[in-house]
Amino acid sequence: MKKALIIEDNDNNMVLICRILQRAGYRTVQATTGMAGLQAACQQSPDFIVLDIQLPDISGFEVLARLRHSGNRTPVIAMTSCAMAGDRERLLAAGCNGYIEKPIDPMVVVSQIEEVINE
Repeated sequence: MKKALIIEDNDNNMVLICRILQRAGYRTVQATTGMAGLQAACQQSPDFIVLDIQLPDISGFEVLARLRHSGNRTPVIAMTSCAMAGDRERLLAAGCNGYIEKPIDPMVVVSQIEEVINE
């Protein structure tokens, strides 16, 4: 069973994303801050990471930069309400493997994630 690390500070979004992934057969690990997410990424060895960009301590951009700088190549999927022109491109250029805009569509989000992680 593949393991997903969800880095998300909004409780409702966290519950929704975790339930969707668990129903699809994934184990989930949760982090509600960027620093907790970095720690979990190192300790839990997830198969992929779902990363919110607007976090309470450090931004998702900073989380991504630190992961990539440390040599961590775990697939990262930005799941964010950052939907201004150019945001998708900036996140992909920064090292994200995928981008999903919030609000998510629960009916297709697993297929969107699986497309990125090549399942």
